[in-house]
Amino acid sequence: MDDPTFERFAVQRLPALYRYAMVLTQNRHDAEDLVQEALTRTGLRWNAIRRKDDPEGYVRTAMVRIMANRWRRPKREVSVSAPPEPAAEDVGLERLLDGDGIRSRIAGLPPRMRAVLVLRYVEERGDEEIARLLGCSRGTVKSQASRGLARLREAVKTEEIEHG
Repeated sequence: MDDPTFERFAVQRLPALYRYAMVLTQNRHDAEDLVQEALTRTGLRWNAIRRKDDPEGYVRTAMVRIMANRWRRPKREVSVSAPPEPAAEDVGLERLLDGDGIRSRIAGLPPRMRAVLVLRYVEERGDEEIARLLGCSRGTVKSQASRGLARLREAVKTEEIEHG
């Protein structure tokens, strides 16, 4: 992983990858872990990956697969007394998360449903590809997307009613 092209790629794309991880995880610490694990995996295979057209797509796909595997396995967390380093500040991320209450609406969705919506509407991937990435059926993707959109619509309606 001592390849300068990988380091340059990681530094340049880190803010965008972190925002993507935040949308998937809805938690700063989990997002940081997700980006770190995906970039570690990418760095180990960088020589093969950099020859492809879309290294960032590879990292994003790795992130989705890591998330899917986390849903299938129980969590094993280790508490530490202090964080090893301060969290990075990203104005673009803050704007995304604070704007129009989107954070609370998306955070209210279950992780798989959130991932389906992100892959479909942010990444613009098809149902077949989403199903393959998440290790589920195409029907599950469709139902998760439908239910997720219904929940988001209901949250918007409720908020409009409450705020007049």
